[in-house]
Amino acid sequence: MTDDTPIYPRYIQPRIVEALSDTPVVLLSGPRQAGKTTLVRQFAGEKRKFITLDDESTLLAARQDPVGLIRSLDCAVIDEVQRAPSLLLAIKKSVDEDRRPGRFLLTGSANLMALPTAADSLAGRMETLVMLPLAGCEMQSAAGSWLDAVFEGRIPTTKHPEVGDKLLDKVLRGGYPDAITRETPRRRNAWAKQYVDALVQRDVRDIASIDKLDQLPWLLSALAQMAGQLCNFAQLAGQVGLDSKTANKYLAVFEQMFLLRRVQPWSGNRLSRIVKTPKIQFIDSGLLSTLLDLNEVSATRNRQLFGRILESFVYSELLKQATWAEQNYTLYTYRDKDQVEVDFVVETPAGQVVGVELKAAASVSAGDLAGLKKLATLAGEKFVAGVVLYDGGETLPIGDRLWAVPISTLWQD
Repeated sequence: MTDDTPIYPRYIQPRIVEALSDTPVVLLSGPRQAGKTTLVRQFAGEKRKFITLDDESTLLAARQDPVGLIRSLDCAVIDEVQRAPSLLLAIKKSVDEDRRPGRFLLTGSANLMALPTAADSLAGRMETLVMLPLAGCEMQSAAGSWLDAVFEGRIPTTKHPEVGDKLLDKVLRGGYPDAITRETPRRRNAWAKQYVDALVQRDVRDIASIDKLDQLPWLLSALAQMAGQLCNFAQLAGQVGLDSKTANKYLAVFEQMFLLRRVQPWSGNRLSRIVKTPKIQFIDSGLLSTLLDLNEVSATRNRQLFGRILESFVYSELLKQATWAEQNYTLYTYRDKDQVEVDFVVETPAGQVVGVELKAAASVSAGDLAGLKKLATLAGEKFVAGVVLYDGGETLPIGDRLWAVPISTLWQD
């Protein structure tokens, strides 16, 4: 982040405070330039030293003598720890000798828990929290409790809905702090292109051995075309000249770098008729818009494509709120062999279910309810509510436990 980037409240911060109070090691994981460094610097001071592995001399010390570096630290914030994974074993040794809570606060721009060495070395000693780019509620200092509210039966409303062009602008901007402050779409696109190039050219090397880096942009572009859709990875791999095994390896790298997610199908009651193919969703709608070369003019002309980017935007907003919510939520998708589908199925560990259907229009019709009604039947008493998020202003009951709700309630009180 640049020095003049506005500082927004980050709703994961109280979770970090809680974790540091009773856990020796806390890892804040998330994509580069999402604001992790700015946030964790607030936890550094006289008693907790700040070091970053983006500094080449520090990185050299971490790689050459990880035990010595960690031995010199009593409490520390270590930024971008994925650049020297050998530090994790040294941290394990240190905390096994001294289990005081809050000794190490780490950040990583890759999902370290996907690396076997990290998962094994700090199991039971570390809590992992995820910080994604800015959510809409953080930008507007709203409550950010949409998921908790719906599961508690409090269907969200808003007095000042953001619809039409305002919604379009929010979706195309995304949530990266440096991107949203740029005044023109051209400048935001320039930032996004450089960001993706830097990830591919530099950060991939920290987490994976990739033979042909030049293939990654092609695959990422192809995946962008599949955003919001069920994805046949074998077929996609063939289109970009990769075998299926290699494509899956590269796809896992994109997931580790928090560029996208494979959203798995919901099968709460082990139904045999569900379609088991996952959906691709991008974490940031601004990056996705750049990859698809979508702007305000083309989005207005191509509403179908905008609808898919809007779906990734809503997915991201729900995912972000799940990182700090009171309950634990998992996001799925649903589609059966009769082509009945629900965009998002949100489930708690107890099996309670909320269905979320998205409509990039200002009205809701009876046909928009088919998937939610099917989900209600399948989930039975575990079904809490079905919500159609739409580009309108009123929260309206549209059936038994079914509601039409403005999209902008996701970031407004």
